[in-house]
Amino acid sequence: MNLTAAEDENPASEIHIPADVDWHMLDKSRFFILGAALFSGVSTALYPIVVLKTRQQVSPTQISCLRMSYSMLCHEGLRGFYRGFGTSLMGTIPARALYMAALEVTKSNVGAATLRIGFSETTAAAIANAAAGLSSAMAAQLVWTPVDVVSQRLMVQGSSKTIIPNASSCKYRGGIDAFSKILYSDGLRGLYRGFGISILTYAPSNAVWWSTYSIAHRLIWGGIGCYSSDGGVGFRLDSKSTVAVQGLSAAMASGASALITMPLDTIKTRLQVLDLEEGGCRSPTIVQTVKNLMKEGGIGACYRGLGPRWASMSMSATTMITTYEFLKRLSTKTQ
Repeated sequence: MNLTAAEDENPASEIHIPADVDWHMLDKSRFFILGAALFSGVSTALYPIVVLKTRQQVSPTQISCLRMSYSMLCHEGLRGFYRGFGTSLMGTIPARALYMAALEVTKSNVGAATLRIGFSETTAAAIANAAAGLSSAMAAQLVWTPVDVVSQRLMVQGSSKTIIPNASSCKYRGGIDAFSKILYSDGLRGLYRGFGISILTYAPSNAVWWSTYSIAHRLIWGGIGCYSSDGGVGFRLDSKSTVAVQGLSAAMASGASALITMPLDTIKTRLQVLDLEEGGCRSPTIVQTVKNLMKEGGIGACYRGLGPRWASMSMSATTMITTYEFLKRLSTKTQ
């Protein structure tokens, strides 16, 4: 079953798209080992943007990316851009494994089911990708939420209290120390602070991303087919064109997903990083966090860090999807 091949709407124009690699076609050991190595490299390259986005989101005032970057560079050096990286990397490996397994299993099963029901291949692909994005995000959050809580606290640790006044006053010597102190002071609940809002953020974000990616992917292929057909001659794309289409589709999907889910991501980040409600001594609640954001800058405050988040999501998604498709082909079982 091929859920990524474009439908042949015009007999005179034939587009030859590489066949999709389904879950049952993969060598699972090779898939997970190579995946851990490839995605660790991607995470290393994009981590500074995540740190920048996190600090912008928890800041009570609007601070530009350039000013925030310059301040970090002057006061903390390059090390400041990689605070919490070791914790994030160690947690990303099992979380990514859960994510990829849930993604491929759901996509394959839901895709087959929707085709049997009678949906068109285009609609079936969109539904399968949305369901896969939803299930993979929910599975990965079991690991990602505690990792986020620890790594994000380490990310903002070097920032000035005048910039982030309600940030945790506890000093951490590293990921293990942070994990122990959070567990000791708040219990398991502290490590899963923001788990519900994380599900509400990443589940729809992934569903929107994968369904938008599927639709954009097909629209671009269809556009290429329409404009390249000439007298019934088929259009066969090379690997560079395939990567370009995947990258453009990923960037479009990231833009849509970032815009829709940015307010939820800002609320989630504040719940996980800030220790005290304004003027109080309790951990912040969702309602109080929303009130604080409205007081600080209205709806615009919910979109602080949108630029870095969109850039991070676009670059991450572009490299992720091209790396992911490459990984799947590297991991295909030999016949």
